[in-house]
Amino acid sequence: MKTCLIVTGGTMDLAFAGSFLKQNTFDMVVAVDGGLEHLKPLGLLPDAVVGDFDTVSPDVLAEYRKMEQVAWEIHQPEKDETDTELAIETAIGMGALSITILGGTGGRIDHMLANIHLLAGCLERGISASMVDGQNRLYILDGETTFYRDRVHGKYLSFIPLTERVEGITLTGFKYPLNGKTITIGREAGLCVSNELVEETGCISFDSGLLICVESGDRAKE
Repeated sequence: MKTCLIVTGGTMDLAFAGSFLKQNTFDMVVAVDGGLEHLKPLGLLPDAVVGDFDTVSPDVLAEYRKMEQVAWEIHQPEKDETDTELAIETAIGMGALSITILGGTGGRIDHMLANIHLLAGCLERGISASMVDGQNRLYILDGETTFYRDRVHGKYLSFIPLTERVEGITLTGFKYPLNGKTITIGREAGLCVSNELVEETGCISFDSGLLICVESGDRAKE
């Protein structure tokens, strides 16, 4: 299964990203506009670069334009898709079946919310996709999933409805279990937020709907 790392121009914790890349390897790298600024500090070379290039410095852009092996997709600022959406399409076109996005959280909330919905679009097409930063890992669930305490991205697991209703949620192996609970957007917001695994594995199952899953940890104290 081909894996792709998408590096966007959003907020980037380079210390975390460097540590993450030591533990995870990818078959291809797609840089998004200002994400080019992050590549050299992370020791990455892009296979493709996508964007309208309104946020990357001219010097950095010129440096990467010299690389003949890089595929370029240049778009006008006035377009219907975000640069990250175009990068996802590029990754899928290159054969990626698993996509990880760095820099997709933090910064502008409108872009982050749009990126979360892009994860749902990937799931609909059979593509595994997630966003990762120093505190969080986000992805979309459409059915039963098992979690392993030694693999989750932090202490907490939260489940937030993406569709209006998510029916029949059952949680086992968690500090706060559920049995056949239905939740809706805007109600009982804390019911599935900040749960924790109390066993080595935990499981969620539900009958219908989509959930945003957030694996998260507290901010490190300075």
